Amino acid sequence: MKRRLKAWLMAVVMLVLTVVPTMGTAIPVKAADDLIIQLHYHRDDGNYDGWSVWMWEEGGDGADYELADVDGEKVASMVVTPGTSSVGFIVRTADWAKDVDADQFIDISEMVSGTVDIYVESGVEGYTKEYGENAVTGTKLTKARYDGDKTITVDMTGEIEGSLDSVFRVVPAALTDSSAVTVAEVKAGDNFSYEVTLAEPLNEMKKYKVLYDGNEYNLIMPDFYSTDEFEAAYTYDGDDLGAVWSADKTTFRVWAPTADAVKVNLYASGTEGTDDLLEQLEMNADEKGTWVAEKTGDLNGTYYTYEVSVNGETHEACDPYARATGVNGKRAMVIDLTGTNPDGWTDDSDPNADLSINDAVIYELHVRDLSIDESSGIRNAGKYLGLTETGTTNSAGEATGLDHIKDLGITHLHLLPVYDYGSVDETKLDLRQFNWGYDPVNYNVPEGSYSTDPYNGDVRISEMKQMIQTLHQNDISVVMDVVYNHVYNASEFCFNQIVPDYFSRVDEEGNYSNGSGCGNDTATERAMVKKYIVDSVKYWADEYHMDGFRFDLVGLIDTDTVNEIVEEVHKDHPNVIFYGEGWTMDTKLTKTGYTLATQVNSEETPGFAFFNDNIRDGLKGNVFNSKEQGFVSGADGLEDTITKSFLGAADWCKSPKQTINYASCHDNMTLYDRIVNSTPDASEADQVKMNNLAAAVYLTAEGVPFMQAGEEFLRSKVKGDGTFDENSYSSTDFVNSLKWDDLDDETHAKVFDYYKGLIAFRKAHAALRLSDAADVAANVKPVEDLGDKLVAFEVNGGINGETSDGIYLVFNANQEEKEVTLPDGNWDVCINGEQAGTEPIETITDGRLTVAPISAMVLVKNDGTQVTGTETAKTPQQTTDNDRSGILPGCIATVLLLLMMAVCIVREHKKM
Repeated sequence: MKRRLKAWLMAVVMLVLTVVPTMGTAIPVKAADDLIIQLHYHRDDGNYDGWSVWMWEEGGDGADYELADVDGEKVASMVVTPGTSSVGFIVRTADWAKDVDADQFIDISEMVSGTVDIYVESGVEGYTKEYGENAVTGTKLTKARYDGDKTITVDMTGEIEGSLDSVFRVVPAALTDSSAVTVAEVKAGDNFSYEVTLAEPLNEMKKYKVLYDGNEYNLIMPDFYSTDEFEAAYTYDGDDLGAVWSADKTTFRVWAPTADAVKVNLYASGTEGTDDLLEQLEMNADEKGTWVAEKTGDLNGTYYTYEVSVNGETHEACDPYARATGVNGKRAMVIDLTGTNPDGWTDDSDPNADLSINDAVIYELHVRDLSIDESSGIRNAGKYLGLTETGTTNSAGEATGLDHIKDLGITHLHLLPVYDYGSVDETKLDLRQFNWGYDPVNYNVPEGSYSTDPYNGDVRISEMKQMIQTLHQNDISVVMDVVYNHVYNASEFCFNQIVPDYFSRVDEEGNYSNGSGCGNDTATERAMVKKYIVDSVKYWADEYHMDGFRFDLVGLIDTDTVNEIVEEVHKDHPNVIFYGEGWTMDTKLTKTGYTLATQVNSEETPGFAFFNDNIRDGLKGNVFNSKEQGFVSGADGLEDTITKSFLGAADWCKSPKQTINYASCHDNMTLYDRIVNSTPDASEADQVKMNNLAAAVYLTAEGVPFMQAGEEFLRSKVKGDGTFDENSYSSTDFVNSLKWDDLDDETHAKVFDYYKGLIAFRKAHAALRLSDAADVAANVKPVEDLGDKLVAFEVNGGINGETSDGIYLVFNANQEEKEVTLPDGNWDVCINGEQAGTEPIETITDGRLTVAPISAMVLVKNDGTQVTGTETAKTPQQTTDNDRSGILPGCIATVLLLLMMAVCIVREHKKM
């Protein structure tokens, strides 16, 4: 009874808050003509197949507009929001081949309503503008901003003539025929701005419109979401958001503090648009802005959406906390997750849980790339299940897929986005489609295009778990690429549909912040956004046994959120590793006092590592200039850059456990393509040497090595015109797929063996995997005064469990051989320009080392006690983390060994 009374009182209060500010004279809202852009596109060749127009209001999200046949012309039509002064456009194909390689903008600042025709000629920058017969031009409102008190500032394109009395009206957006807010006064300001004073403050929980000359314009409200008042009232800390299933009932809870009403729609199928509504449940307002409904009976497999009424609009949205969805993620599904577990799932665990992040060797892979080429020999091409197949080979019988990855020796498989993303239509998988997937739609649901049946919500979950279990059974940990910094389409994202624009950062002009370059940035500093992200990462670690997370553009996420993610996940999963892109981005935070998780702020996120672009660009040249050379390709003056990065001490980095060292990833050109592109006069043999030299540097450097799939056999992404693709995010399978038959070629096969040997050497030598900056400084010494394009390091033995008495590494990027003097002792060469591994290739005893052109040499000091092998030694930190459980057995084994040796000595003594 008390709960009902409380809910009733809350409803009354909300009703009063809505009605009070709107009391005044009734103003009928007149619907003016829409403002429409019709873009006419002409090609001399008459071939319009695959072409469309990407358009966006300046500062807003973009969308694709089809070129329709209109009176013998190809025309794309866009309805523009009143007040918009500029619209951007790109004529392009589905894989983003652009007609003109530039963002172009249409000036419509003079347009009030009606149609404007824009004529664009293929290959020609610019456009011709013509007004339609219904076009209305003149002075119009461009922006209207409320200050949070009683003042609205209105910006116009020109001066308003005549009296200012009654020139503006303010009405709630929730009502199309309503009482206006009382305007007390209107004053003219500078630069065609006008100050509108209200009789009473507005309700900041609601949205309003300003009426001028028969047109409606959205009023930009101050950010109430990020205030202490809002967060104190509406921050919900429960763990029951979403659909909580049991065989007896399902409870639905959604956070929607600004909603006027919420309902649950139950459906028979997960296909949007299908007329199969089973039932509609009314939800009741509950604590902290949440709404609740309960349905008895077993709903496992039933699809659902939320229908939310807010600000006079009704939105049907997927559940942000959905665990399963139907095709294309439009409808959520109630699910019994235990029914998706493969046999033995409860016993599944990280096979490398005892390793530190510095012991990891990370291999970055796109699910589809692995198996879609016919040469893979994999039956489940492009699917999660493709990574469960063993015994697969190319046309010559060489191992492919999982067997190849396992043979290479990596420890962690990094999968490009496998959550539900928006750029591939799961209903059209028979058509050519490809995308990397950095466009999130449902954060807690696997991508359906990688499953064998995207229509049934449980299939993608079951098959992803089978993939992870198989990888674990093959001693491979799994890292998930996550993209919490932006969404596919901010205005259509389910969270923003339910609580308008809460999930995304919006600036003072009412535009989405766009530091990501993807149209929007996530407002991680808001309490319920942070909770959502923390809950999501924990869910993937708990339910899917993920062993690591790579964060896309983590420099847009605040350090408090990052640290809370690491802390919460490590409570149950201390083995999980975290790393991401810590680039400094231009974003508009909605709160003060927050720091972003960038490279330069790495000390504030000690449990999180960052990609090291210093070593990437130092090795091969800056990624923003594909012709620029790097250290391995002959550039001068990069010795210090390579040295610092090798020591895990790039200018921004204070700890070797926070640097991800790499030469290539999915972005930009592959390593080999970049080398070939920037060294057109070099021989193929020298270009292969450059590739191997780059690998030798980052795979032996202090820090965490990371590589793009296929780099180990000279992966190349060649477009149809013969040029290299440096942004293949939506290119064809022909460009992106791994070409397994390349392993038949002797050159490619030798490179694979070289990488395999480098990895084995790293895993055998713990001194290359130090996690403490002080240990590196004390035990890894750069060799001074070697000359240009030559760097070397001397590494002490006996540190961190290192089995040798020392390691000496030399990297020669010169076109000629170089002589280096070794420290005293016998030195076994384990790596040179042709071979790599743990076994000696030759032994140098006279201290004179000749290093071949464009090559690495790595030597191990051999005084007769060296132990070789391929097992990854545990670090002192790991011993501590595992309660030193291995010390006692190790001590016993050592004592027994000494006793056996003593017995042998005694026996030999007796024989003498």
